[in-house]
Amino acid sequence: VLYSDFIHGSDIMIHHLFIINPAAGSYNRTEEASQIIHKICRARKLSYEIRVSTAPGECARIAREACQTGKELRIYACGGDGTLNEVVAGVAGFDNAAVTVYSGGSGNDFVKLFDEPKAFFDLNRLMDADEATFDLIRCNEDVALNICSVGLDARIGTDVSNYKRLPLLQGFRAYAASTVVNVIRGISEHYVVEVDGETIDDEQTMICVCNGRFYGGGFNPVPEADPSDGLLDVLLVKKVSRTQVPAVIGKYKSGRYAELPHLVRHLKTKSIRILCDKPTPINLDGELRTAQVVEMSVAQEKVRFFYPKGLSWAAKTPAHT
Repeated sequence: VLYSDFIHGSDIMIHHLFIINPAAGSYNRTEEASQIIHKICRARKLSYEIRVSTAPGECARIAREACQTGKELRIYACGGDGTLNEVVAGVAGFDNAAVTVYSGGSGNDFVKLFDEPKAFFDLNRLMDADEATFDLIRCNEDVALNICSVGLDARIGTDVSNYKRLPLLQGFRAYAASTVVNVIRGISEHYVVEVDGETIDDEQTMICVCNGRFYGGGFNPVPEADPSDGLLDVLLVKKVSRTQVPAVIGKYKSGRYAELPHLVRHLKTKSIRILCDKPTPINLDGELRTAQVVEMSVAQEKVRFFYPKGLSWAAKTPAHT
């Protein structure tokens, strides 16, 4: 489906592309979002276009084809973190496009990096924007903007979509439901982790690689993570028992990993390699991938990210006690 309405005669040279994912969130917001976009863009006399994805991966294709025109673009991922992930994958390597998210998903976790994440629901405020250059995570053949993980955490994160459209299970409740189910299935697995010349051969509950700060409907594992510092923040969580899970997850969720030095190790690195005994789920900004060898690094590509003017994304102080 293509909606287009180009306003001629405007001296604004930027073309605004809105990519709507109808599968994002708890219901299809296509008509609702389109009406708002038309109203605001016409009032501002902008050159703009609305595209609606019809299949997984199409958001990336639409974004990539738009970038290949060479136009100066602002691309709005209309959805949640999965939609943003697809759009970022499409623009990676192109300097003529800046990206944002016009929030409409169930988690909207990446924008919790900012001090006023609700501003991403306000299109007028998104139009008056500041811009930053953020790192990307290269995960095998894919890129991610926010957080990737392997292990229990990945199984929990990628299963959330099975619960988020059930009554009363939006946001963190869907994550909690997925946690209970996956803890019952099994907690730890054997991995060989290679990082900064060290080899760690051990049972691990999960391995979390952070560029951003929030995921899973409110988990904030590394509050000081900085998406522009050229480094990844990695948490290695050793094998824990079922009785330890609630306490560990509670501290992990609030960024208090330093209170668990016997179980959680924090590293800052440019790359990490994880060897799994079998093909293993990978959480890539909430999207599922599977691999037996997982290589993550700071990508050569960067992404221009724009956000409502005046917002701050300065690193938070760790919530240690």
